[in-house]
Amino acid sequence: VPLSYCVSGIQMLSVQPDTKPKGCAGCNRKIKDRYLLKALDKYWHEDCLKCACCDCRLGEVGSTLYTKANLILCRRDYLRLFGVTGNCAACSKLIPAFEMVMRAKDNVYHLDCFACQLCNQRFCVGDKFFLKNNMILCQTDYEEGLMKEGYAPQVR
Repeated sequence: VPLSYCVSGIQMLSVQPDTKPKGCAGCNRKIKDRYLLKALDKYWHEDCLKCACCDCRLGEVGSTLYTKANLILCRRDYLRLFGVTGNCAACSKLIPAFEMVMRAKDNVYHLDCFACQLCNQRFCVGDKFFLKNNMILCQTDYEEGLMKEGYAPQVR
């Protein structure tokens, strides 16, 4: 089964002075620099191994690159172009594939939308939140809702 995309590692190697210069897969010139990059079983000048979209130097942004549709891409642009996206469970707007998200069961949220949907209180690390009727609630609003329904938790 052919892969629809490829994730490849990038290695930075020292050029040994006693070896024959290697040809760059990007510009086809000999690599006479002190270092070269090896990726996709080819050799590259550091300046030549770039993302086809944003032109960032891939050796600087990480140790992996993505290839699809004959493009060499950084992770962010790969996800932006080909990543699976979804809609935020709170605001219903599209969440870009490269954006950080919060998850609660099957729901996915923008970081800014992950707040109590009654009082808009943002959650901090360690805060309790509750998912009731597909709404995110802070502990106070959740417990008030339980009391209104007659299911108040036992307080001792």
